[in-house]
Amino acid sequence: MAGTISDIKKLDYDIYKYSSYSSSYLPENIREDNPSNQTSRWSSNTNTPPQYLVLKLERPAIVTKIKFGKYEKTHVCNLRKFKILGGLEEERMVLLFEGGLRNDSVPETFNLKHRTNSGELLPIKFIQIVPLLSWGPSFNFCIWYVELLGIEDSMFILSNLRKYNMLREVEIVRLFLKHCRQQGYVNSFSALQEETGVKLEDEKMTELHETLVNRGDFKKTEEMLVGFIENGLMDNYLERQEYKPQWSLQLTPENEPRPGRRGGHQLIIDPMTSTIYLYGGWDGNEDLSDLWSYDVKTNRWTLIHERSELLDGPTPRACHKMVYDTRNSQIFMLGRYLDSASRTEENINSDFYLYNTITKTWFLICNDTSQVGGPQLVFDHQMCIDVDKQTIYVFGGRILEPKNEEETTGQYRYSGLFSYHISTNTWAHILVDCEHPTASSPYVQSIRSRVTHSMLFHHKHRKLYIFGGQRGKDYMTDFLIYDVNTNELSNMTPENNNTDTKNVPQSGFTQRATIDCEKDEIYVLTSLSKEKERRDLNINSFWLFSLSKKEWCCVYKSEHSNGENCYQKSQNTCHEPCPRYAHQIVYDTTNQVHFLFGGNPGTNSNVRLDDFWVLRLEKPNRGNILRYCKYLLRKQEYEEITKNDPLSAILYLQTKLYDIIDHSDPVQLKEFHKLASLLFKSDTVDGETEPTSLLTCPLASTASASAPVGGNKHKQQRADDDGHKEEENLAKVMRVESPKSVEEADTSSISSMSSSDCSQNQPQQGAAAQQPPEKLEGNSSAANSTVPQKPNAAKDGDGGRAAIEANAPTPSTSRSSGGMARNRAIDQQFEMKIRRCLLFNKLVDLMPEALCQPKKNISDFVLL
Repeated sequence: MAGTISDIKKLDYDIYKYSSYSSSYLPENIREDNPSNQTSRWSSNTNTPPQYLVLKLERPAIVTKIKFGKYEKTHVCNLRKFKILGGLEEERMVLLFEGGLRNDSVPETFNLKHRTNSGELLPIKFIQIVPLLSWGPSFNFCIWYVELLGIEDSMFILSNLRKYNMLREVEIVRLFLKHCRQQGYVNSFSALQEETGVKLEDEKMTELHETLVNRGDFKKTEEMLVGFIENGLMDNYLERQEYKPQWSLQLTPENEPRPGRRGGHQLIIDPMTSTIYLYGGWDGNEDLSDLWSYDVKTNRWTLIHERSELLDGPTPRACHKMVYDTRNSQIFMLGRYLDSASRTEENINSDFYLYNTITKTWFLICNDTSQVGGPQLVFDHQMCIDVDKQTIYVFGGRILEPKNEEETTGQYRYSGLFSYHISTNTWAHILVDCEHPTASSPYVQSIRSRVTHSMLFHHKHRKLYIFGGQRGKDYMTDFLIYDVNTNELSNMTPENNNTDTKNVPQSGFTQRATIDCEKDEIYVLTSLSKEKERRDLNINSFWLFSLSKKEWCCVYKSEHSNGENCYQKSQNTCHEPCPRYAHQIVYDTTNQVHFLFGGNPGTNSNVRLDDFWVLRLEKPNRGNILRYCKYLLRKQEYEEITKNDPLSAILYLQTKLYDIIDHSDPVQLKEFHKLASLLFKSDTVDGETEPTSLLTCPLASTASASAPVGGNKHKQQRADDDGHKEEENLAKVMRVESPKSVEEADTSSISSMSSSDCSQNQPQQGAAAQQPPEKLEGNSSAANSTVPQKPNAAKDGDGGRAAIEANAPTPSTSRSSGGMARNRAIDQQFEMKIRRCLLFNKLVDLMPEALCQPKKNISDFVLL
């Protein structure tokens, strides 16, 4: 019976090649898992790249996972960063994984890419492991044990090999079709497409190419793009764009009340009413017990009460935690910090409070949760609520004990994971701390607890996400997942977690996290460390973790010096919050903005902050991408009109281009002025004929007398570069990232067209496509086809090219005015064709890849 993707087993392999080895640390050693033997490893002879091991499977297989064994102790030669490649041939391998190992003794298993971009299973026979960095930067690389897991059932692999080879064949044909269309090999294009039945692209993209490149119908092209955007064809591109962060200080009228300076307070938000609640904290002199509400819609703070203890509520406190029950409009509060002088037997009780936001009343649920199966008194813990199941989860935090007991042991104790069921008023101890007396029992689940960590609940995934934090002097970097339905605890390794601090939030710095369950995104703000010895870096950074991609990315990182402005009432001079700890942040899922309040800047023991900030994370939307596409189209049409009819170009500039530019934006206004300057460019420089546009010189050398030579060629290259940079700059202003790869990749292929290719096939539409009488006489009758036509005498690609070159106009040696004008028109039309092709490539790069022509070109694989 043929295997399936679930039939995973250990795969046999041989050491096929290696870069080097040292002493007795042979490559063969990685086939045996012997963690207690320090010599049972491969070690490179140097750390100079490239260092690698190539493994060869006995037969092609679908390799889904790779497992790395380790030595029983940490080792400086362990791989901190590496990549893995694979393929059916040694010379043609693709990237399967890039990441890193933790420097510990725990084996790690990684998922490998085992499907093509189109979703087909990817058979491979060779695996290459490439070390990039060891935990000791100056040390050689070592690998202790490697195990490959996958499917090698012969019938299953044979079937997938056939599918894979058919897929490769289709892609090869598509590359040829793209090349034929770009080079104008019409007969070859039609014959290849008819014989193979392979389509270059979706019919909508073919129609776009015909409309834009061949007919030059910019109005119709714009209408088509509007339809594409409205139908969501560019939504995937928009989703891939990075967030642009925008901090703003949320000021309220001076005569209205607002919370004072504090740290260690709590913020929660009611997403239904867009109301933020703030309670307590430490103002630098005493704990607070005031309760505030903030209406996001009206930008107004309201003091609900100043002292909750006078209303049967909690006593003043800091370092507590709160959650909001949206179903019943209730706030739950647990935990607090006590200084050492206050830690007496009668004071150390874990009181648990409820506040009803409708009746505005407090209720003491329990005077001490540790007496009813809940946690002891803790601080710096985390709380989440599962509204659907009416369950609260409490994890971590340091347990406060009487002063004499803590001094006797000299060690801190940490709290495990608890759940509280609201309806039944019952607690459950789900996971005990790893040092709990019962943790050694095989029937008890344990977890390594911590403080200053993050814990978030995803109500759709039904999971708790726990990461970061500190335990004693250890800064935690693990990412834990607890499934509340199955009670399973797992450790997730992000796909791009190569333990490089550039790719993940730094441990040990104060972090505040939020979650957007609709987007499957976790947001983390890291700021100042509580540890004085780590305050040399005044850095705020905001991170995003994609739960779907399992990847971290840094949205922004900014160094900020703590000046007096940060502590004054008037903080208008600050463009972002200064680094701090003991602050709080909440996420408004309705408006998709973050709110930050207060904290400790770490410069003075008595100074606290009362600044209130809003963070907006913005991505380009459909309106932005439409404006960008219109700008590209109208810019191209304007440049074509400028060459032939300057008067019409002035009108076009004053209407069509004027409408698409935001004239209140200095950068866009500057770009608009640059476009206007094209009208005033001189046609002649040093007696040589030059086009009026900045971008009109041919990209390929031709026999034309008007081709740039000497210094003019370098001048044109600079103009082309400047033009490309201008488009990129304007794209950023319009909040759209300009596609780069396609234009760069396709230029070499497109620019290999001779001017005669275009001269034989240019459409005759509009002022921009006007041709002199001499040129019209030699036009082919099929000039308006999807791909540039060759003369009818052409029988195949090579013959057609030869015929075109033979019939191409030859420059006059006397440089007559008629010959010069004719050659100049040919070159302009040739360059116009190239520009349209490049514009088409840039536009389709915004569309789903499955609908478009291949991104690569045949020329990418041909080196002479």
